[in-house]
Amino acid sequence: MNAAVVVGAAIATLVALMIVGVMAGSVAVDVGTTVRILGHRIFGPRVVTPDWTRAQDLIIADTRLPRVLLAAVVGAALSLVGTMIQAVVRNPLAGPGILGVSAGASTGAVVALRYGSVEGWGPAVLPLAAFTGALLAIVTVVGVSRGAGAMDPVRLVLSGVAISAVLSAVTSLLVLTAPDPSLAGQVLQWTLGGFGGARWGTLVIPVAALAVGVILVTPLARNLNVLLTGDESATALGVNVPRLRVILVILSAILTGVMVAVSGVIGFLGLMVPHMSRLLVGGDHRRVLPVALLIGASFAVGTDMVARTAAPPVEIPVGIVTALVGGPYFVWLLRRTGRWS
Repeated sequence: MNAAVVVGAAIATLVALMIVGVMAGSVAVDVGTTVRILGHRIFGPRVVTPDWTRAQDLIIADTRLPRVLLAAVVGAALSLVGTMIQAVVRNPLAGPGILGVSAGASTGAVVALRYGSVEGWGPAVLPLAAFTGALLAIVTVVGVSRGAGAMDPVRLVLSGVAISAVLSAVTSLLVLTAPDPSLAGQVLQWTLGGFGGARWGTLVIPVAALAVGVILVTPLARNLNVLLTGDESATALGVNVPRLRVILVILSAILTGVMVAVSGVIGFLGLMVPHMSRLLVGGDHRRVLPVALLIGASFAVGTDMVARTAAPPVEIPVGIVTALVGGPYFVWLLRRTGRWS
């Protein structure tokens, strides 16, 4: 399929979903009022004269809009991470959840909550703790999978599953032994995932992390293509494979850590979206990367909208919705590939 057509359709879909996502909720706001409120916030009162209530302004501009934007940023970032990891390990079944990155980020965040005062340390400590946990997890997984020789895709996935199990146990132990009983509720929020805590202030760090990730990875799209041919072929074509892997692993840990810190663990998104993108535009990462970013953002916005509106007044955690979609998709993908590498 033509890449330009796919990108155009993906952009239109994302914009439409974001508008509907801002409108959707327990308090109904029509599309005209929603557009005028957004226009007023962007262009000011000289362009759009306010004719709505203060409550509508707060709901649209200060509650729903930051949430929709955070969902789009997290979805795009996790899709980027999934695309990178699948290229690094040459395994179509790899992703931030499969390789233990999400579990490491979650454990790091829980350690910060368990032993420190996050509010007193500032807003950057939670993403930093989550990043540290993600980095340690993926470094451990890669080290175990390499063994005494080259990185083996089968050992990589199995190591990721094992490390994830260990980290989940550590997280549970931290919660059970915590003197503060409220920690369990906070950890449950992380493990199920969601964007309900989004505020304008929480967008700064994830947006910055995503921007840096896109800027760094986009010029490496050709190298990602070459990496899929194997280490020897990539080296023969002039790619410094060890350095490229280190860059991509660290960047994956940073992005995953930051996103887990602000939204919790959103499973399967980073696994599914790269495949959807390759089905639409082929395997060239120069086309896959922008399409994956857009589809990932749309998918996160859409699942968040479902989570908010499927069973009112109860809000379903986004991680449950993505798992309900991603679990069957993973099984289908496993049967379709027929092998692990």
